[in-house]
Amino acid sequence: MTDFVEMFRHWNAGRSQVQIYQALDIDRKTIRKYLAPALAEGLTPAPDVAFDEVLWRKRIRRWFPELDDPAARAVTWPLIAVHHDWITEQLAVPVTVATIAQRLRDDHRVDVSESTVRRYIAATFAEQSVEDKVTVPRGAVEPGSEAQIDYGKLGMWFDPVSGRRVAVWVFAMILSCSRKLFVQPVLKLDQASWNASHVAAFDFFGGIPARLVCDNLKTGVDRPDLYDPQINRAYAELAAFYGTLVDPARARKPKDKPRVERPMPYIRDSFFSGREFASLQHMQAEALRWATDVYGVHKHRGLDGATPVAVFDAVEKDALAALPARPFETVSYTVGTVAPDCHVKSGKALYSVPWRLMGQKVSVRTAGDVVQIFHDDTVAATHVRHLSGRSTNLEHYPPHKVAHTLRSVSWCRTHAEQIGPGAVAIIAELSQVNAVHRLRAIQAIIRLRDTYDDTRLDAACARALEVGDPHYRTVKGILVAGTEHGDRPATPVPAPPAMLRGPAAFDTELSA
Repeated sequence: MTDFVEMFRHWNAGRSQVQIYQALDIDRKTIRKYLAPALAEGLTPAPDVAFDEVLWRKRIRRWFPELDDPAARAVTWPLIAVHHDWITEQLAVPVTVATIAQRLRDDHRVDVSESTVRRYIAATFAEQSVEDKVTVPRGAVEPGSEAQIDYGKLGMWFDPVSGRRVAVWVFAMILSCSRKLFVQPVLKLDQASWNASHVAAFDFFGGIPARLVCDNLKTGVDRPDLYDPQINRAYAELAAFYGTLVDPARARKPKDKPRVERPMPYIRDSFFSGREFASLQHMQAEALRWATDVYGVHKHRGLDGATPVAVFDAVEKDALAALPARPFETVSYTVGTVAPDCHVKSGKALYSVPWRLMGQKVSVRTAGDVVQIFHDDTVAATHVRHLSGRSTNLEHYPPHKVAHTLRSVSWCRTHAEQIGPGAVAIIAELSQVNAVHRLRAIQAIIRLRDTYDDTRLDAACARALEVGDPHYRTVKGILVAGTEHGDRPATPVPAPPAMLRGPAAFDTELSA
């Protein structure tokens, strides 16, 4: 009531809605809403007349009886209370109070104002609201048991290599017990950068924490879930290699990893802001120096004034798991669909896949110089890595589609030697000018082995050379006629002329 009286006092003094908003911090839409009854009754501001507070209180009670009349509240609140369970479900989604009031009016036919719904929810769900805001301090973390990980944006930087301004991000990993911090500025947030930063962090600490608490970004988690998160395959390989557990924080819950969230503004201000770096490598080297010589030696409030370096050396250094004997090889995964040309794309390169998988989804694993293509967790193809272009294994095509390519001139010559000297001679004859140009004819002669035995085929090749016509059609005609041994002339019979009787025969018929 006091707030309403004050609002109407300003209005009656002739002040505009903007001035009332600036003075009382009441939203202008709310001001228009509550001034509407006064305007509907034809009232206008009267700055020259003294403000009668008693009169205005009577008017306000008449216009808005629920303000100080419990009876009016008793009439409307039971109408809302009928839908208490439904409101509880809506708040859990969560849905705004304004939307709940709108749905009560439109869907449930409850004729109440938004302000009434807001007061009902504030009073009825007050205990739940307070309960949700309660925070429980986290206890001490065992040495070597946990590291928290996060990305944060440092700012813009002029890259002398590319000659343009680029965004710089920082990968941060902090050991929860000692607060020893690793930071690495990066320009990309892809899978390779994410895994490489982990490897550099483990090398920096000289060991591996038992558990990694990270965000739900795609380079770490494919499907966020409180109970059964699906870890990115490349990240899962890294965790398995180092023998650590990936335990993602809940989505949109920064309090699940507060020890890495809190230093982010300090990293940005103390390390990056106002400094110049000659290159990304220079920036990363300076970040390691800053993490050791600046952040590592400051007195940390969470450590009762001790420094992260001192606590790390005293209790956590020896608690970390030992590094593997061999370095981790960066792995990346991509998913693609096998195209009609039996290739799948990974990066800028194309790799062939067995033709039976055409149109299906496959996973492409890249590790070092080796590319493996998986289908249903089974290796379908293996290639040497290429930065661009095609890597094709002709065996991945249907046999009848690549017969011409697979049966090379050398292959034909090898089979001709198995047939006999006649076949060798005719293939040598056809290969004199351009073996590749005559490859189909040579292949066709060799393919006659499927129909005729080698003895007849060799004799037919020799016969074709004798008659001076070393072509596939001649060899096949000799075999069809059975004249490979010279029983009948092997020369092809010329086709009969179109006019068998000559032009005189037509003249005779016309005269008759």
